[in-house]
Amino acid sequence: MVTIKWWGHACFEIRSNDGYTVVIDPHDGGSIGLPKPQVKADAVLITHEHFDHNAYQVVLKEGGKVFSMKKGTFRVNGFTVTGFEAYHDKFKGKRRGKVVIYLIQIEGLRILHVGDLGHLLDDKTIQNLGEVDILMVPVGGTFTINGEEALKLSDMIKPKAIVPMHYWVKGINLPLRPLDDFLKISGSKYDILKLQDNEWSIDKEKISSWPKPKVVAFPLKTYG
Repeated sequence: MVTIKWWGHACFEIRSNDGYTVVIDPHDGGSIGLPKPQVKADAVLITHEHFDHNAYQVVLKEGGKVFSMKKGTFRVNGFTVTGFEAYHDKFKGKRRGKVVIYLIQIEGLRILHVGDLGHLLDDKTIQNLGEVDILMVPVGGTFTINGEEALKLSDMIKPKAIVPMHYWVKGINLPLRPLDDFLKISGSKYDILKLQDNEWSIDKEKISSWPKPKVVAFPLKTYG
């Protein structure tokens, strides 16, 4: 069983059965208008060095490890992580730079966090990713792909679960589209699973039993 906890924006905590915790793209809370993440990470993965994704000091345990924009395959305790280079825009990084998307393998699950991806992935990258169980994808537009593009990317990757992120919530001071915009256009194609809180426990057997893919929506209420 793997526990995934959303801390707003693009920040997720992934916790294994033994309690080892990896946090992806932490923000500091105040600079974007949200409460700061209340988690302590054994390791932090950073997809790119923008202020709303790289606040590792807020979440890192003493002696913890930080991996920023790290490409290739590496081990993080029981996690196997592979970083793939991509771009923050549609112009090969000329406007907003590069990002590294992370494929995380833990306890049989394959979780892909694409950070602030600004374009659709090419066929070669899709092929190299292989099977993806959970896709964490931005849907808010402006700085990233929008909801329509996130759906296209999901069609290409074919995950069992699509977890939208990087969208407008109450308090956030970034010009992003709300989650409802994405749910409206995805509901005809995917089942919608609305979680009751910001923590979700899932395993390979359960997610593989779903008859069709689901959009897994974390609640809009303030976490804490």
